Amino acid sequence: MPASGGGRWVEVDPERLERWLVGFVERHGAYAASGAGDEIVLRATDGETARVYPPPGTGPAADLAELVTNAQAPRRIGLMLVRRGGYAVGVAAGTDLIVSKVDSRYVQSRTAAGGWSQQRFARRRDNQAKAMTGEVAGVVARLLLPEAGRLDAVVAGGDRRLVDEVLTDARLAPLRPLVAERFLAVPDPKLVVLQAAVKAARTVRIRLPR
Repeated sequence: MPASGGGRWVEVDPERLERWLVGFVERHGAYAASGAGDEIVLRATDGETARVYPPPGTGPAADLAELVTNAQAPRRIGLMLVRRGGYAVGVAAGTDLIVSKVDSRYVQSRTAAGGWSQQRFARRRDNQAKAMTGEVAGVVARLLLPEAGRLDAVVAGGDRRLVDEVLTDARLAPLRPLVAERFLAVPDPKLVVLQAAVKAARTVRIRLPR
């Protein structure tokens, strides 16, 4: 998928990362790896580069070998997906979704044009959004808070404004430091979407120049 500022993103399952690196050498020649922490840069003999970013919850890596090892280690991840059409909350241990709650909701996205009607529709939309985010916060508190001490990360996705609103709930303060920078683009959450999010939350992200 396209990357902001140019280039593109490739997402690789941890189990396939070593094979992807072999393919990178086959396509571009041997590479030198540099950097540490949350970004390892590969520079191949033909000039091609690849910037490798670890999955959420792995912690910074001293080098590429450690990044590969960390990415393949089992992790426990909380998931929180929120859109106007519904929400999904879960806990994944490795590739397995072990706890989940999914529900459909409707938050109006358009307002009638003009005057009093527009204001009335806007108030209705805001009330619907507040009701849904309050409900989601309750579900997150019930499912994720008991796991907070064991979670490596919390990965969110969907509508960023609604997610941010959920996270303002005072009960969720212990989870906020765990929320990963990675934010998943997802359709209206359903169980199959939540299961796909488990896979997406585990991937190694690689930025290529083209």
